[in-house]
Amino acid sequence: MRRGARAAAAGLALVLSAGACSGGGDEAGPISGVHRENAPSPDGAPGDDAERLPVLPERFTSQSVDWGPCGAPTAAQGGGEAPAPLPDGTPWECGTLTVPLDYGDPDGETLSIALIRARAASGGNRLGSLVFNFGGPGGSGVATLPRLSDAYAALHDGYDLVSFDPRGVGESAGVVCLSDAEIDALGQHDAGPPRTPAEERAVLDRARAYAAACQRNAGDLLPHLTTENTARDLDLLRAALGERQLNYAGTSYGTKLGAVYAHLFPERVGRTVLDAVVDPTSDVIERGLRQAEGFQLALDSFLDDCARFASCPVPGDGAGPEANRWLEELFGELARSPLPTADGRSLTGGLAVTGVLSLLYSEGSWDYLRRALAQAAEEGAGDLLLAAADSYHGRDDQGRYSTLHAANTAINCADFASRPTLETVRAREDDFAAASPVFGPTLAWSLLSCAGWPVTGTSDQPEVSAEGAGEGEILLLGTTGDPATPFAGAERMQRALGGDVGVLLTYEGEGHGAYTSGDPCVTRAVDAHLLAGTTPEDGTVCR
Repeated sequence: MRRGARAAAAGLALVLSAGACSGGGDEAGPISGVHRENAPSPDGAPGDDAERLPVLPERFTSQSVDWGPCGAPTAAQGGGEAPAPLPDGTPWECGTLTVPLDYGDPDGETLSIALIRARAASGGNRLGSLVFNFGGPGGSGVATLPRLSDAYAALHDGYDLVSFDPRGVGESAGVVCLSDAEIDALGQHDAGPPRTPAEERAVLDRARAYAAACQRNAGDLLPHLTTENTARDLDLLRAALGERQLNYAGTSYGTKLGAVYAHLFPERVGRTVLDAVVDPTSDVIERGLRQAEGFQLALDSFLDDCARFASCPVPGDGAGPEANRWLEELFGELARSPLPTADGRSLTGGLAVTGVLSLLYSEGSWDYLRRALAQAAEEGAGDLLLAAADSYHGRDDQGRYSTLHAANTAINCADFASRPTLETVRAREDDFAAASPVFGPTLAWSLLSCAGWPVTGTSDQPEVSAEGAGEGEILLLGTTGDPATPFAGAERMQRALGGDVGVLLTYEGEGHGAYTSGDPCVTRAVDAHLLAGTTPEDGTVCR
């Protein structure tokens, strides 16, 4: 895939899948990667928004990172080869940052946050560090940044490129709820949206069972996986990097993290880009509805493009009822009779929907999607769509799952207060189907993902007002064809930030993320903002 498609796969975004598992239990389990130490009395603080929190000990606020060579990403991070040096020979360096597990108890347990960086050339052009979060939530920044480094070559001229595994992700005490074999088994029973009351209750029971497994295996960690805590980790990282202000680039969920950071530490906001912006004003149901509309819009664009090719398996002249019905019927048939694949697993209806959704994140994946649909419909094989679903779920070619899916659920459930019920989903299913006849039912039933979760957030809407962050410091990028974070979210984020803090640039294009699309207009605007402090006018449009 070209770089825009790779970035979309890394950003993976906001769709919650209803989990399922066997087993249960309420007892909290140990935390892998958490350490208990005897700490000195607090004598320092990371920021001025800590009325409710104890002052942090200096061992947190004055630490430095011991950088060293990087190994290959672990299975928890997604696997793969050790990162190769950049084309100019710059090596990748890895290290860890120590943060409190509970900022309300800084003398208690700690977490080790995994880090990676590629240093900029020393000299007069170096501007400092630029920290990336690629979204999810649940994506490993340590694994993702080297894979996307070609997209950030110009930024490396001025910045150390830095990323991290957020708490609960990858090698930062990554959440593990089920074994690889259990996750595979669950996928094989995924028949798509329920069709009977008994199947509806089974979806709810599976979500509750998954929550119980996560409580059993990672219970002590789950209350602390909020975006606010990760934002505080981000400020400790800023201090450890020796930066007075945080220069930051966030994509998808990373925009929510960046905005929460700006609210907590407005005076420490440096040059910031938020791309594929999350809507901070919606609740869980509205977010799901907007995503259903966004994915339907992306599907319609794909179908119009597909119709130009003789190899397109979808009937009709492009987007429309006939094409939608064809896809609905394909998914329904796969739910009843899954397709075989070369590795012995089957392509179920649910996995097929996931595969198609994942390939709509980027226009660069449309050719693959066209071939995958043709393989399923005409050859009776599910290998290509299953591979797309595997990538979305963080499964590598050895059958190992990263922490992506478990961390995604854990962070979202810790952040959001809403807990839609079975009755709520039944009442809103028609609204979702109207928003997207193809994906609406699946996204409606994913509203049960946090059912039975042992942690509940305080609000669906994060605090992101950031007056005092500086006029025009935050550049917001909204893409009109973004399926996962529809464009309206960028407009709402700009208003929520307040004042003249956010400047909005519109990219009239397709895909989840504007900068990695390679559009020259977007690239020039972002590079000028980050490298020269020259921010485009609010309302700038790139076509």
